Amino acid sequence: MENYLHAILIICLVLIISVTTSTSTTQEDIVQGEINWFKILRQRKEKVAKLHFYVQDAHGVPNATVWEVARSRITSQSPTSFGQVRVIDNLITSRPSRYSYKLGRAQGFITSSDLIETALTMNINFVFMDGKYNGSTLCVLGRNQIGKSKNRELPVVGGTGVFRMARGVSISNTYSFDPVENYGVLEYTLYVSYV
Repeated sequence: MENYLHAILIICLVLIISVTTSTSTTQEDIVQGEINWFKILRQRKEKVAKLHFYVQDAHGVPNATVWEVARSRITSQSPTSFGQVRVIDNLITSRPSRYSYKLGRAQGFITSSDLIETALTMNINFVFMDGKYNGSTLCVLGRNQIGKSKNRELPVVGGTGVFRMARGVSISNTYSFDPVENYGVLEYTLYVSYV
C-alpha cells in the first residue's frame, strides 16, 4: 500500500512539473513573439486607413443593444441625464439599413457626464468580424458632445490585430433617429494610422 501511494505521488509530481513546464514555455513563446514584433516596429512603414460605417443603436426595440446599468441620485432631475451609465453591443453595418452587410459590433459603455450640456463620455471598441480587418479592434475613448449636431470628434486611442498601435480620429454624426422605436443610426468615419 505504501509503495502504491508513493507511485501515485510521483506520478502527480511529474504531471504538475510537465504542465508547469509546458505552460511557461508557451508563455515564453508568446512573450518572445511580442518582443520580436516590437523590435521590428521601427522598420515598419506606417499605414493609414479611412473607415466608414454605420452603428445601429437600438434602445427600446425588441432585442435592444443599449442597456442602462446605473444612474446617480440626480439623473432623473438632470436635464442632461447626468450620471446615467449604459452598456452597448451595437451592430456595425456597411450602410444605414440595419439589414445591410454586417461588419462587426460596437461594444463598450457610455456615461452622461456633463451637468450643463448633453455630452457623453464614451469607451467604445469597434470589433470587426469580417473582411480584411476580421478579428481586429479599434478603441475610441473620449467626450461626445451629442448636443452638437454635426461632426462630433473623438480620439482613436488604440487597436489590436491589424490595427496594432493605432491612433487617429473618429467623426460621428446622427444619421437618423426614430423616437417612436427609440432607434438610432449613427454614421462613423475613422481616420487611423497604424503599423
